[in-house]
Amino acid sequence: MNPRRPTRRTVLLAGAAATLLPQLPMPARAVGQAAATATQPYASYWYPDSLPSGTPGTGITWRSLKTWTAASDTDLAFNAAAVPLAARFTPTPANSTARSGQARIQSLVSFGPTSSNPSQGAATADYYALTHWSYLDELVFWGGSSGEGIILAPNAPIVDAAHRHGVPVLGNIFLPPVAYGGQLQWTRDLVQKDSAGHYPLAAQLVAVAAAYGFDGWFVNAETSGGNTALGTDMQGFVRELKSLAAAQGQRVTWYDAMTVNGTVSWQGALNTSNQAFFEAADDMFVDFRWSPSTLAASGTKADGLGRSRYELWAGVDVESNGSDTSVSWDAMVPTTKAHITSIGFYRPEWTRNHLPASRTPGDFHAADDRFWTGRSLDPSQPDPTDSWRAPAVSVADRSTVGGALPFASVFNTGHGLRWYEDGTVTSDAPWNHLGLQDRLPSRRWVVRTAGQRPTVTLDFADAWRGGSSVLVSGALDRPTTVDLYGSQLPIGGDTVVDLTFRTDTGSVNVELAVATAEPSGAGSAPPYTYLPVNPVDGWQTVTVPLTGLSGTLHAIGVRLTATEGPVNWRLGGIAVRDADDTEPPAAPSGLRITAATGGDLRFAWDAAPGAVRHYTLHRLLADGTRRFLGGTCQRAFFVGGLTAEQGEQEARFELHATGELYTASAPATVTYAW
Repeated sequence: MNPRRPTRRTVLLAGAAATLLPQLPMPARAVGQAAATATQPYASYWYPDSLPSGTPGTGITWRSLKTWTAASDTDLAFNAAAVPLAARFTPTPANSTARSGQARIQSLVSFGPTSSNPSQGAATADYYALTHWSYLDELVFWGGSSGEGIILAPNAPIVDAAHRHGVPVLGNIFLPPVAYGGQLQWTRDLVQKDSAGHYPLAAQLVAVAAAYGFDGWFVNAETSGGNTALGTDMQGFVRELKSLAAAQGQRVTWYDAMTVNGTVSWQGALNTSNQAFFEAADDMFVDFRWSPSTLAASGTKADGLGRSRYELWAGVDVESNGSDTSVSWDAMVPTTKAHITSIGFYRPEWTRNHLPASRTPGDFHAADDRFWTGRSLDPSQPDPTDSWRAPAVSVADRSTVGGALPFASVFNTGHGLRWYEDGTVTSDAPWNHLGLQDRLPSRRWVVRTAGQRPTVTLDFADAWRGGSSVLVSGALDRPTTVDLYGSQLPIGGDTVVDLTFRTDTGSVNVELAVATAEPSGAGSAPPYTYLPVNPVDGWQTVTVPLTGLSGTLHAIGVRLTATEGPVNWRLGGIAVRDADDTEPPAAPSGLRITAATGGDLRFAWDAAPGAVRHYTLHRLLADGTRRFLGGTCQRAFFVGGLTAEQGEQEARFELHATGELYTASAPATVTYAW
C-alpha cells in the first residue's frame, strides 16, 4: 500500500474579529516576551534508527526513534492525548441486518501529510472530521514516506475524539516498497537485537504510545529483499512488541505483506506464509488480493488456531471510488449467514478528498453519511437496492453514552466555519480540532414519521457552541421523531434533560422523547415517553424534569409537530444531569507563555483540578472584544500570526476550563508585551 502524501499546507491558527462583549478585567499577571523561539508543533514521525543519506527537504525533520526520549521531546505536551479510552456498549440494533459480535471495522486513514501536520488543528474547516465512530473498532493513523519518516504517531486531537467514542487508535510503521524509496536497512534497524536478545525498538514503540496516549501499532513491512533470517527476526520482534504492548493496554496489528521467509508477497489470505505473524499479533489486515474462497479458508484457519475469524480485516480499497467501489460483500458480511471476516477500509477519507476544492463541511458530511449509513441516509431503513453495503447495514452501532451523569453534547463535529459561544460568534475564522468533537449521535439519522421525511443534517451555518448544530428541515406534515442517542444513563429522583434549540422558520411544538427500556427487537422503535418542552424564541435552553421515570435511560430523541410549515428547526445542545449539577469546574493555574517569536506564541498551564472536558483560550481587546483563539484537551497550545491591535502595548489572554456541561471556570490570565 502506498500512502499518497497530501499537498503540504502552511496554516496558522489564530482568531478573527468577533462580536463585542462586556469589558473584562485586566489579567492579573503579566509575562514579558519569552526567550525561546515559538515554532509550530507538528505530529511526530521517525525512522527506526539510521537516517537517509543527504539532507531533508524543506519543512522535514529527520529523527531516529532509537534515540527518542520523552524528556527530550519538546513537543510532547502538544502531542500527548488527554482523553482515556471510553467504555462502549451495543444498543438494540437499528435494523434487522446489523449484527453485534461478528464483523468489525478497521479504517486506515491519512488525516494529513507526514511532515508539517499541525499537532492541534489548523485554521481551516476543510478536514476529514470523522464522526461515524460507532461503526469502528480500530483506527490506523496511516502515512509515512521514505523521504520524511516511516513511523508515525497520531495527532492528539484524533486520539481524543476516537477515545471519547471508545475507538482505539494505532500509530503506523510503514516500511515502504523499494519502488517508493524503501531501504531494507530500515527493516533491519527495526528488528535489531541487543546483547540480551531483546528488541530495543519494540520497547521504544511501546514507550512512545504510552507517552503520547494512543493504543498501539500497525506494522506494515513492504520492503522487499529480505531472507528467512530477517523473517525470523521480524516474527520475534512482533511477538515482543505485542507482549510489551499488552502490558500497557496496547495492541498490534500486522499487515499481510512480509512472509515468514522474509520476502514480500501479499497473500490476500491467512495461510502458512503469514500465519506466524497473525499468531504473534492481535489481528491482521488481509491484503486486497483476497477472493471469496480465500477469505472463507482464512476464517476457517483462524477458527482452527483458536482465534476469532473477526480478527482478520479483509482489505477494501476505497481510496479512489469510495462508496462507488464494487465490493464482494457476501464474501465478508453475507446477509443470510454468519459474517466471514471483519472489514478493513483503506483510505475512507475519500469522502472528503474526491470533492472539488470548493467543498464545504456540509458537502463532506453528506458524502460521509452516504459512505457509512447508505443511500437511504437512515440506518433503520436500509435501501435494499443500494450496491454499496454501508457499515450501518451490517454492523450494529456502539455508544459511549453510559455510566454516571452528567452527559452533554453541543453537536460539535470538530471543525467549523466559525466558533460560537452561547449562540454568539466569538471567532469568524474557520477551524478544525477533532479533540473538541462531541459524542455525536451514533445512528444518523433515524427518523420516525408517517408523513414526509425531513432532512436531518449536521449544519455549519449556525451553532449554540462550537461550530455546528443539528438542523431538521422539511414540511413536518405529521409528527416526526428523530432518534438522538442510545444510552445507559441512570435516572434519579432529580434527573433533568436540558434542550437548547431554536426555530428558524415555521412553527413547531417540541417534545422530548425518552425511553426507559430497550426496543422489543432489532429495527423496532424505542418505547418512548414524550414530555412537552415549553416553546422558546431564539436560542434558549429549556430544562425538562424526568418526573415519574426511574431506572435507566436507554434512548433519547425529540418529537417535532409542525403548526406552521415548512420548518427549519435547529438543535444546539442536550444535557442529562442531576438538577443541582450546575457547579462550574475549577480554574486552571500557571498560564504562561513558554516561547515567543513575534506573533507566534506557545502557551502552557497547570491542569484544573477535577473533571475537565477541554480548555479554551481567548484574546481580550481594549474595546471589549473577546476573541476565541482555540481550544484543546492538552495543557499546551500554539497560536500563530498574532499582531498588535487597537494601539495596544501588550496582548491580553485568558484561559478557561470547560466542564462536561460546558460551564466555564474562572479565567487564568497572562499578558504578552509587543
